[in-house]
Amino acid sequence: MSVPLTFLVASPHLHGLFGGAVILLLEHDEKGALGLVLTSPLRQTVRDLLPDLPEGGSGTAWMGGPVDPAVGWCLYRAGMDLPGEVRLTADLFVTSSLDVLRAVAASGQTFMLLLGYAGWGPAQLTEEAREGTWLWVEQDTPELLWDVPAGERWRAAFDCLGVNPGTIMPGGAQA
Repeated sequence: MSVPLTFLVASPHLHGLFGGAVILLLEHDEKGALGLVLTSPLRQTVRDLLPDLPEGGSGTAWMGGPVDPAVGWCLYRAGMDLPGEVRLTADLFVTSSLDVLRAVAASGQTFMLLLGYAGWGPAQLTEEAREGTWLWVEQDTPELLWDVPAGERWRAAFDCLGVNPGTIMPGGAQA
């Protein structure tokens, strides 16, 4: 049995850096949370950032989040069986290893290079979700990442929930 992927979807009332964001949540525990923004393309291409990457390394680079933008993260479909990769599902892997990124690019498979990450301190993400800042979408497979164009991911995430974002009122659940 695999654990479903969790995507954080920005409330329609969230503006600024995370307005319209869809974030793949990689970690969430008592120490805090870490995720990768999947909706913020950069002006630079992968080739601009890493000109010596093997031939398969082209395409858009992405802002994974505002924390530590010097660190790159690579999301990809097929494992390389190398140290430094983490299997998220049967067909989604993540790494911050440049060696693995090089192997992924050389393999010719589809991948995303993201710079930085989104981070939350202890209990911060839980509180933001309680306040209505984030909605949670769980999927067993990464269709939202690979099969939906970046500009449509936010709306598609709401479609997964069966929710029209225009019907969401500001504020969280107050019981």
